[in-house]
Amino acid sequence: MGKAGLGTMKFIHAADLHIDSPLRGLDEYPGAPVARLRGASRHALAALVDLAIAEEVAFVLLAGDVYDGNWADFRTGLFFRDQMVRLRRAGILVFMVKGNHDAESQIAKQLPEVDGVKVFSAQKSETVDLVELGVAIHGRSFPNRAVTEDLVPLYPAPLPGRFNIGILHTSLNGREGHDPYAPTSLDVLCAKGYDYFALGHVHAREVVRESAPRIVFPGNLQGRHAKETGSKGCELVTVDGGVVTAADHVSLEVVRWHRLHVDASRLASVTDLARQFATQARALAGEARDRLHAIRVSVVGESALHRLEAEQPGSLAAALQAATQDVDGIDVWIEQVRLDLRSPFDRAAAADQPDALGEVVRLVDAIGADEATLRAWFTAHLGEMKEMPGALAEAAPSALDLAALRAYLADAEASVLVQLAALDSGEGVR
Repeated sequence: MGKAGLGTMKFIHAADLHIDSPLRGLDEYPGAPVARLRGASRHALAALVDLAIAEEVAFVLLAGDVYDGNWADFRTGLFFRDQMVRLRRAGILVFMVKGNHDAESQIAKQLPEVDGVKVFSAQKSETVDLVELGVAIHGRSFPNRAVTEDLVPLYPAPLPGRFNIGILHTSLNGREGHDPYAPTSLDVLCAKGYDYFALGHVHAREVVRESAPRIVFPGNLQGRHAKETGSKGCELVTVDGGVVTAADHVSLEVVRWHRLHVDASRLASVTDLARQFATQARALAGEARDRLHAIRVSVVGESALHRLEAEQPGSLAAALQAATQDVDGIDVWIEQVRLDLRSPFDRAAAADQPDALGEVVRLVDAIGADEATLRAWFTAHLGEMKEMPGALAEAAPSALDLAALRAYLADAEASVLVQLAALDSGEGVR
């Protein structure tokens, strides 16, 4: 298909903005930067608009889930509309489809349309022919939340002599953690004859195919929790003569989420722990020092710190929180601390001893032997666990994370062993 005579242009491809996503549960975290976290999706969109204007792109593609659901009030829609007006005043066109979260049936409130912002129909597939640019853009919105059929065969045929782009909200052939909406396959996409497929729905960036056609999930614009880690943003694409000559991921998030494992095996004190965390946090942030880094920390290994935590619950979380004060030039917030520690002693040998310590170890081994027994133990003793976060205390035991249950069991064992050691030494239990 010849595309002779087509010039150079740039466009932006983004998806899954989830503007004003509620981010429930933040109020349960003392000291959480709630306002910054809840405003992050807006600031990320404003950054995208800034980028589009600075790069003088011809158009912006939004591949679904602009909103997280029906607006709580009109302020959500008015903010998005204001950003679209900014783009149009800069002469930048916008093309978007609705996904499962902002499907036609999901958004009840309405605002006046913005000229030059094309929302593709949910009733039929459509094509917009940008003659001056030599580009044809094809798309279709979700009419309702659960679209289970493959929409690609219903998309129009490519226009001859054009750089053809398909905007599609889809799970493709399935992606972990994402509902199987508008499923399709790589073969079906390639057979369509387009040059670029701008996908949405999957929140992790993925280049499904490099070229002929280029097929990309850009990921979401702003991570919303600790499962959506790393750089988040959009694709900045350059097309010359009908061929993609450059395609770059541009980081736009204002809050970057991380998961960090700290090996405490060789750490003897809370000062050691704080220093180790600070070193790792600096490396984790890298050059991205202009944003908030939200970190879920796991402290693991066989360490004397396990006994300290058993004697003084909360010591390690407090030490990590203190360490954030020492990470110069980087804005760090610890979202959660998970402990998977063991006391430095020979459990196998202890289990063979006919004393109280051996009995405790054998009991813990029996409880943790399988998931059903562990959950039954946890359910039976749920009311005795006073130090649990509110959200965890209120959750159904069947829904709780298995690793978290094992960590609580290990903590319970450590607490009992500390008390037994105190009795054995004649110190008594304080």
